[in-house]
Amino acid sequence: MRHPAPPKSKTDWLRRARAEGTPFIDGGRVTFLWRGRRAPQLVGDFMHWGREGQAPLEAQPAGSGLWTSVLDLPTDAYIEYAWLVDGRRAPDPFNPRVTANGLGEANHFFYMPDAAPTPLARRDRRVPAGALSREVLPAGWLQVRGRRTVHFYQPPTADPAPLLVVFDGQDYLRRARLPVLLDNLIAQRRMRPVALALVENGGPAARMLEYACNEATLAFLLYGLLPLAQARLNLLDPAEHPGAYGVLGASLGGLMALYCGLRAPGVFGRVLSQSGAFVVEGHPFVVWDLIRYEPHWPLRAWLDVGRYEWLRDANRRLQALLQPKVAGLDFHEYNGGHNFTAWRDDLPRGLAALFPPVVS
Repeated sequence: MRHPAPPKSKTDWLRRARAEGTPFIDGGRVTFLWRGRRAPQLVGDFMHWGREGQAPLEAQPAGSGLWTSVLDLPTDAYIEYAWLVDGRRAPDPFNPRVTANGLGEANHFFYMPDAAPTPLARRDRRVPAGALSREVLPAGWLQVRGRRTVHFYQPPTADPAPLLVVFDGQDYLRRARLPVLLDNLIAQRRMRPVALALVENGGPAARMLEYACNEATLAFLLYGLLPLAQARLNLLDPAEHPGAYGVLGASLGGLMALYCGLRAPGVFGRVLSQSGAFVVEGHPFVVWDLIRYEPHWPLRAWLDVGRYEWLRDANRRLQALLQPKVAGLDFHEYNGGHNFTAWRDDLPRGLAALFPPVVS
């Protein structure tokens, strides 16, 4: 592929930046531009945010007070990044597109030419919408701080529906727009109607404890959340439809989703794990042993992970271990990183695979 010649002068660089914004995207070549007296560094999905010891990219001079970094990326990638000046984050003045990174800061982002936000995350007023409600559920000793906020979604159908329990419910509600995704997928007959119980986490410290294959969290779901969901929503009876319910999570939530499926497959027979944190800082969690020492699991699972993630190799290894032991497993890699935008854009594939339309 031929790439356009770089601008010949500082004026040309700035003129293009003001007209197009940055980074400049020419086919698969991406040019980041910085204006300042000192050379900045570039961090982002493309170097795993330094999680595997990769150093920030050093910008190269491109004229008086201008600096660039150039990468070749897949044309269907979604990328988040940040500039560092003297080791501190600095906003990119040529790219106003920012998104929360979930850690109290904002990343700049861009889509490559063959990628785009999923249109299923946009509300269509012509599409029937499910009903949302909110409850604060006491959980006693089973949860840190003793209670959790849960958002219930009843799909637009009169028939009983399976339930999908969602970890990090506040993020899947607001950042992934999961109820809107479901409304659109159901209306397009790409999946069956499914009810939701979006469970908010208890903050960073509680989340690490409760999502690391925690039996108390599983007990909270089985004995606290499910009875309330069955009272609030029109659900299939899991006793008559074993394994009809599902569980969804990302990162540590993806680990906990798989753990719930392995420990209670008669209830949670469908597992949707996005970028599951199956190994953290070299520590493999107990899901590996549960899979290894059981000959068969009555599960259907969907695992996805970004190619720009430090968790990719662990997901590949777990997929290879799990594949021959479950009723069905789909594994999908996408050109993106560890963030809710990438998870949102890939999520419709997993939902449609695990909850296909019912053929009458």
